[in-house]
Amino acid sequence: MSKKLQALLIAAVLGVSTFGLAACDSNDGPAEEAGEKLDNATDNAGDAMDDAADETSDAADNAMDETSDAMDDASDEMDDASN
Repeated sequence: MSKKLQALLIAAVLGVSTFGLAACDSNDGPAEEAGEKLDNATDNAGDAMDDAADETSDAADNAMDETSDAMDDASDEMDDASN
C-alpha cells in the first residue's frame, strides 16, 4: 500500500470516528439530561448562596460603619457638653 493511500485511509477513519463521537454527544439519554439539570440547579444554588453571603457581609459592614459613626457623634456631643 502506498504511503499516500495509507495516509488518506487513516484520515478518513479519523474523520468518520470524530463525526461518530460528536453525534453521540447530541443524543443524551434521560439520565444524562437529568444529571445536567441537577448540575445546573446546583450551580444556580451555589451562586445564590454566594450572592446572599455577599449581601449579608455588605449589610454587616454598613451596620458597623453606622454604629461607629453614631458612637463618634455621641462622643463628640459628650465632649461638647463637658466644655
